[in-house]
Amino acid sequence: MDTSTRTRSLAGALLLAAATVAVWWAWLGWHTGHPTDPRTGSAAGAYAGWQVFGVVLSLVAVAAVAGWLLNPWLVVPVMTAAFTVAWSQQASAGAESGLWAISAILVLVGMAAGATLVSGGSHLLRGSQHRSGVPAGT
Repeated sequence: MDTSTRTRSLAGALLLAAATVAVWWAWLGWHTGHPTDPRTGSAAGAYAGWQVFGVVLSLVAVAAVAGWLLNPWLVVPVMTAAFTVAWSQQASAGAESGLWAISAILVLVGMAAGATLVSGGSHLLRGSQHRSGVPAGT
């Protein structure tokens, strides 16, 4: 790997990590407490459904663009680590039972699987367009 490729990969990894943490912050990072059902008064999970939908949709978009521009072997570990660390930092802050660690493992596995599927698919699509003679970006 030449210096130019290494520099591009490092810059891509740093930007991807920042984008992934920004997605976490935009949808989940600012959230504290648990939503309460107004009818029953019982506390629900940590996040509302719209937050989870938004974060997943945003992560899919980031992984698709990253997979198009970068190698999935770089995209998957960067996105997985960045999101899992950001999520775990907040989840562990007020947790006394330690059960957050089980959820962190689920977040890690879900991020790895999702980033692999989306960035890998995007990367394969880009490669098939190059092989068919269709210029990238059209």
